[in-house]
This record gives sequence, structure tokens and C-alpha cells, in this order.
Amino acid sequence: MKELDLLLERYLAERYPNAEAAEQGAFRELLDMQDPELFAFVTGRERPATEELCRVVDTLRRTP
Repeated sequence: MKELDLLLERYLAERYPNAEAAEQGAFRELLDMQDPELFAFVTGRERPATEELCRVVDTLRRTP
């Protein structure tokens, strides 16, 4: 899904390089998810299972 790709690319460029190792690991977990699951997280219809994933998704949601 192109919209998700744009969000992920922006996060990767702006946040990932300076993120802590745990946050980077959570981001890599998100990359392994299927688009429908990730879309549900980003739109707020579902919440990820771990707090670290929730923090990364919240950051994605706040990315302009």
C-alpha cells in the first residue's frame, strides 16, 4: 500500500537513525507485518501487542 510505504520511508529517514535499539527492532517487526494488519494499527482500529510497537505506531501516526 503506497500510503504505508510513504509513512514507513519517512520514519526510516527521519527517526530510525537516532532511535534506540529497542525502537529500531520494533520498527523492523512492523516491516514484517502484512499491509492490512499495519494499516489497522496506523488507523487506530487495532493496537499492537507490545508497548514498543505501540510507540513506533504512535510515532508513525504523528508523522506529517
